[in-house]
Parts: sequence; C-alpha cells; structure tokens
Amino acid sequence: MQLKYGCNPNQAFASIEPIDPATAPVRVLNGTPSFINFCDALNAWQLVHETRAALGLTAAASFKHVSPAGAAVAVDLPDDLRAVYEVGEIDLTPAATAYVRARGADPKSSFGDFVALSDPVDLATATFLKKVISDGIIAPSYEAGAMELLASKKGGKFIVMEADPEFTPPVRESREICGMRMVQDRHGHQASPADVADVVVGELPDAAVRDLVLGLVAIKYTQSNSVGYALDGQMIGIGAGQQSRVDCTKLAGAKADVWHLGRHPKVLGLQFKSDLKRQQRINWRVRYIEGDLTALEQAAFADALAAPADALTDDERGEWIASLDDVSMISDGFIPFRDNIDHAQRHGVKFIAQPGGSSRDEEVNQACREYGIAMAHSGVRLFHH
Repeated sequence: MQLKYGCNPNQAFASIEPIDPATAPVRVLNGTPSFINFCDALNAWQLVHETRAALGLTAAASFKHVSPAGAAVAVDLPDDLRAVYEVGEIDLTPAATAYVRARGADPKSSFGDFVALSDPVDLATATFLKKVISDGIIAPSYEAGAMELLASKKGGKFIVMEADPEFTPPVRESREICGMRMVQDRHGHQASPADVADVVVGELPDAAVRDLVLGLVAIKYTQSNSVGYALDGQMIGIGAGQQSRVDCTKLAGAKADVWHLGRHPKVLGLQFKSDLKRQQRINWRVRYIEGDLTALEQAAFADALAAPADALTDDERGEWIASLDDVSMISDGFIPFRDNIDHAQRHGVKFIAQPGGSSRDEEVNQACREYGIAMAHSGVRLFHH
C-alpha cells in the first residue's frame, strides 16, 4: 500500500507490502499511515503480544520514534496514580488500565504516540484515547462502539490498525541501507520468567519477576543501547539510544524520578485554570518538578494557575526521590562497570536483570551486594537497531 510519506514529508514516495500477501500481519482499518507510523506500530505490537504471552496480563505500549515511551500491564491503579493520570473515579477495564499506565510513564514523550494493545480495544479504552493526543493504534480487534469512536478522532484521520495475533514472522529479516542488503535471523527469543531464574545476587520476589520480564520485552523493542526502570507493572523510565550504557542508566533514572515526583503532594495540589488543556497541565507539572523555569516561564506558569503554588525545594525533591523503592532495572547489554549500579541505587533500584558476561561481573555483583540489590543474569543480549 502507498504510505503517507517516508520518514520525512519531503520523502514523498513510500510504500509497504507484506512479504507473503496471503499472510499479512496487519491491516489498516482507518487513516493513512506514514513510514514511521508503521515502524512504531509493528514494533509496538510485537512488544505487547510478547508481554501478554510472557505474563498472561493485558499489555499496552506507548511508542514514539520506534522506541516505547512507556509500556505496562494491567495492574490496578492506586488513588494517587489515578490523580496523577487524571482518571479520577472512572471505571477502568484491564485494557484501559494498561494503556493509562503505559502513557503515564512519560506523558511528555507520549504526546502524539502510537498505541499498541495486546487485547481487543473496548469502549473504555477508546473513550480515554479519544481525549489524548495520539497518532494511531494497533490491536487484535475492536469491540462494538470502540472502532467508530476511534475512527472519528482527528477528523477521521486517526490511524487504526488490526494485527493478526496468529501471524508468525519469517525466520529471517532483511534491511537495505545505501545500496546494501543485510539479512539476519530474526531475534525470536521470547522473554519469560525463566530469563531471570539465574539469580547471582540476592533474591527476587514475584512482583520483581513480573516487572523484570515486562522490562526485558520492552527493552527488546527499544533502540539500543537501552536501560529501563519498572515498578508495579509499568515502565517508569526508559533511557534509549545512548552510546554509553551509564548514560542510559542516568537518563532512565532521571525519568523515573520525574515520574515519582508526580505523586508528590505539592504536584498533586497544583490548581490549574479550568480552560487549560490536558497536555498543557502535564507539561506544566513536569516543568514545576524540574524547577528550572526561566523568568518568562514563571510568568506563564503563574498565569496558568487558578491559585498560587509554593515552589518545590531541592530538599523536598531529594527527600521524595529517596522514598522511591523496589524498582526493577533492565539492561539490554551486559553491565560493564559498577558505576551503573552506583547510579541506579539513587533511583530506588532493588532488582536488576542483565545478560551478564562482562569481565567485570564480580565487580558489578559486589556493588549489588553493597547496596542490597538482587540481580539476575538472563544470558541474552537484546540489542535492537
């Protein structure tokens, strides 16, 4: 099929077709996808489909630029996260819960995302999705009313794709770059709790096993190098595409801190003017948390508020971040130096899954022992390019 355009609008010609027309993995039900839309959709679908198989829970992903901004499974939301995610007293189905969690991991990055759901899209999920800025969705099917609601989004341009859950990808895949065709075996490893059975330091409770497996699948479809932090069935920080692993660890940790600070009473207590749009509220909360507003931003922030806000001090930030605990960290490649552990423990990390195999494994293990962090070796590298 003809696509809207390639990676950029000036790349006017773009098309896509199944390798075997008789077994197409997806079909477009509404809208005209671009090249990037399809890249996001196909990667996101694999992520949620594999997560569903690994954990037996409804899974969702929020994709931007061929990496997940967030991914989650259907774990009930506590009251404070209901407030953070602005879902209040709304009845959330498992599908809606999974997506609310996935989008809430990094709502600034999820602006204009591509959504994937492992299960049929129900009306509750479609109703929530109708209210947020998003480009499209891929799922195995759509319940009565949900398809019509989504097809009307963005003036009828919202992209709706249907994935075939029975489709099996080819054993090998190819890519063409600058006149060269590269072929490789597809990375067909399916993550499961068995991947975290080799615990080299400490012990893993069941909740950590769930979060680590979720993270292994999410990181498998994240541009490498990548490190992710997970808690309570959702990714809370993903550091993607960095050349240095410790930079991935720092970036994911910084995002996890912002996510956790979103639950601070001062942040939850911000009162915005009634005409302020959802994404504007989200962006202002993040800037308030970050705290480095310019003079012009401070004036605009004050104008957005219905009541004055007290500043969130550095001491308050530090004290709240220190309360973050039981976080799981996942790395797509082996951890080469203990500095990754030194940084991770600042963000509440208590459990780690990584391939292992570094010449400094014992140094990394010792750092985990010092901080009381449990670690498992998966034995599987998860690079994705």
